[in-house]
This record gives sequence, C-alpha cells and structure tokens, in this order.
Amino acid sequence: MSIKIWQKGQNDEWLGLLRSGNHKAFGQFIDKYKETVFLCCRRLGLREDEIEDVASETFLAAYNGLGRYSGRAGLGTWLWSIAYRQAVNYLRKNRRQWQLEAEPEKLIAGSREKGPAEAIQDKETGKIIWEAVEQLPRLWAMAIILFYREEKSIADIAKIMQMSKNTVKTNLFRGRERLKQILAAALGEDNVSSR
Repeated sequence: MSIKIWQKGQNDEWLGLLRSGNHKAFGQFIDKYKETVFLCCRRLGLREDEIEDVASETFLAAYNGLGRYSGRAGLGTWLWSIAYRQAVNYLRKNRRQWQLEAEPEKLIAGSREKGPAEAIQDKETGKIIWEAVEQLPRLWAMAIILFYREEKSIADIAKIMQMSKNTVKTNLFRGRERLKQILAAALGEDNVSSR
C-alpha cells in the first residue's frame, strides 16, 4: 500500500500511521521534509557533515515527539521548529564563537569570480534574490526564507523561531530593507523598488 502524505483528507490517516510507528510512513515523511530540514541547517551556517548529523537528530526528535504533536501547527511548521532548535543547540555546543546574528558586511565581502554584470546575465532573477538572502544576517534570512519560500505565516514563524510575532515582523522588515540595498548594489541601481 502506498501512502500519499501530500493529499488532503489523508493527513489524519497518515498521522495515525506515523504515530503507530509505521516505518514506511516515516520514510515518506523523511523524504518529503528532508530538503526543508537541510535548508534550515544550511541557513544557520552548518557545514554539510554537520547538516547530516543535525538532520538525523531532527528526525529522531520528531519520531520521538509524534505522540506529543497536537496538530495546532502544521506538520511542516512543527518540523521546522524542531530542526531550528536542533541546529541552534548543535551550534551552541560545538562552536564557542557562534553567534546567531552575523555581520552582514562579513557575509557580503566574499570574492567573486565574475563581475556583477556577468553574474546577472548568467542567472535568473529568482536565483539572484535567493543568493542575496544568503547575505543577510541569519535571523533576517531565516524569517525571509520561512515567509516567502516556505510560505509560513507570521504566527508559524514565531513558533519556529521562538520569538514574538512583532519580532518576526521586524526581522522581515529589516531583511527586506537590506535586500533592497544588496540587490541595488548587485544590479548597479540606486534603488530597487518593492512590490
């Protein structure tokens, strides 16, 4: 029997299978959400070898916590929250100098093989924007990624990042403002209009 976790109307049945310890259902859960967990870990600055460890810990924590999952938040939101906490805890334990807020200037200062005009010609606009997001401080970038790429609500982002809704809104605002500056510099324009 194939379990289709992404179809509406089957979520309760699928959640029941997950809670009962059905390994096939959990394998599909991992397949569906592994890229989401990896994205969260990458955005927080983990190296590839660390991402594998944290992702494993994330899915183990999710498996052990399924009985406590209340359904108030979406399953993806709940998993983002676990991945975020696991990654932050890993960084705190293993990197003494790790800080959640990196200086944007340090992130922007990387060398480029191509000039800005050539890079823009080689890449689509969407890719340029997501690369610019990577230059933002971690909290701002995480809020932008969760809101725009993962389409999470402000309330869900607040739960995932364990902060108030107003702080999420502030991070989104500051992230968007900084993105305008980064994109204007990358595109050689004085300002980039917001939508």
